[in-house]
Amino acid sequence: MEPCRSLALLAGSLGLMSSLIALSTDFWIVALGPNWSAHSGLWPTSSGDPIAGYIHVTQSFCILAALWGLVSVGFLVLSCIPALSAPGRGPLVSTIIAFAAALSMMVAMAVYTTERWGQPPHSQVQTFFSWSFYLGWVSVILFLGTGSLSLGAHCRAHQAGYESL
Repeated sequence: MEPCRSLALLAGSLGLMSSLIALSTDFWIVALGPNWSAHSGLWPTSSGDPIAGYIHVTQSFCILAALWGLVSVGFLVLSCIPALSAPGRGPLVSTIIAFAAALSMMVAMAVYTTERWGQPPHSQVQTFFSWSFYLGWVSVILFLGTGSLSLGAHCRAHQAGYESL
């Protein structure tokens, strides 16, 4: 297996894993008060309060990004097995889907960042983004890397095909 495809598979797997971890953990934002601390994620546990619209948007686009990432990794795995894939098409499809995953996750992260950044500060409460939030941004970079490396694998496969003629 060529290096571009191997690296794309690694980046895609890491991107999928980081997006799933970011989606499921509740350390997107941390609040520190004088004698207490709290943290929250995309799945608020208080049943009485309505959930803000930007949380629903972020949830939806994160789930969509994780699904796109899974499909992209699936096509990369299938492209490694010649009997199961159309010659040269797996990396191309994976490229398109990986970029769709990156775009979906970028929309989710941009919406969350914009809404949280714009909230007015409290005098005795310090809030800041935490590791789950940053892991979401890391998955954007990994999905972009997956798309770029898959495109490189596709171009190399076509170049090798032309040289064999």
